[in-house]
Amino acid sequence: MPAMTTTTVTNGSTNGSSTAVAANGTNGSHVKDLRFDSIEESVEAFKRGEFLVVLDSTDRENEGDLIIAAQDVTTEKMAFMVRHTSGYVCVPMTPSHTDRLDLPQMVPKNQDNLLTAYTITTDFATGTTTGISAHDRALTARKLADPTSKPLEFRRPGHMLPLRAKKGGVRVRRGHTEAATELCRLAGKEEVGVICEIVREEDGLMARRDDCIAFARRWGFKVCTIEDMVEYVEAKEGKWVDEA
Repeated sequence: MPAMTTTTVTNGSTNGSSTAVAANGTNGSHVKDLRFDSIEESVEAFKRGEFLVVLDSTDRENEGDLIIAAQDVTTEKMAFMVRHTSGYVCVPMTPSHTDRLDLPQMVPKNQDNLLTAYTITTDFATGTTTGISAHDRALTARKLADPTSKPLEFRRPGHMLPLRAKKGGVRVRRGHTEAATELCRLAGKEEVGVICEIVREEDGLMARRDDCIAFARRWGFKVCTIEDMVEYVEAKEGKWVDEA
């Protein structure tokens, strides 16, 4: 029987005091608790600046993303994210944020299968070097969420990939982009998140449901679904109505 491993984490870094124990690997085969956490529990963790593991539908991407509010990203948390995901870190934000920071769409005709709305890439200009280090990416993410930031403070192109979320959030589009901004809104934070797809440690393939739950249990993160988020928001606020 594989040995149990104990890892100490706090809010996504590996040097804190909150301990989570899981079995070998992240393939889900040794994890018995396959339940999702409630949206209420997930939002409370998000308010505390913790990572969440968020899954979309099996009929969609069938993937789990590591999500955190951009304003809460530290160098340590960014390093953790890059180490345990595909490393293709994106920054979902509301249309008002992309407009304010002058971040136009990357291409005039979006041909992405799920119409993921990439803007041009960017780096914060002051206090960064190449832009790709955990420090530089974390700083850029925080500055993208900073309401006092100005467009001229960013270089284009860069190493962070902002995504323009749909107005109306998950009630309009059930993607990780909108899940991130929705979580920020529910948690009372600037509606700018940081997301990246979780991959399996053993082979680099995309992590599916059981893999994602095992990963969340291993590190002590809450894990929820976009479908549950839609139900939660609609129960509290009703169906989305665009009054514009």
